[in-house]
Amino acid sequence: QVQLVESGGGSVQPGGSLRLSCAASNSGYTHMAWFRQAPGKEREGVAAIYIPGSAEYYADSVRGRFTISHDNAKNTVYLQMNSLRPEDTAIYYCSARTTYGWVDWFESYSDWGQGTQVTVSS
Repeated sequence: QVQLVESGGGSVQPGGSLRLSCAASNSGYTHMAWFRQAPGKEREGVAAIYIPGSAEYYADSVRGRFTISHDNAKNTVYLQMNSLRPEDTAIYYCSARTTYGWVDWFESYSDWGQGTQVTVSS
């Protein structure tokens, strides 16, 4: 059974930082990504990474503040979140897919983690 296990969420003041981690039990993914869902809002893609080549993609709302990375040896993806804002408050989900050819960065993810809460508040 495929598992994606997230960790690293919590509460932080505006301007602070958090790092999320997601350990995958399957090493065959081509892409991993982070999504988030705030109360009353639709889930949105935040950042994605192409694992074989390490190409990255970010939503406009987080570009320049968040960084996605992947550790092949640990089969783990990270999301470093800096300069956090109250509007970043959400449940953050790790996801993964195996696709070939062009697929939109935030589409067609088949496996999902359970989510981790991030709260940014003073």
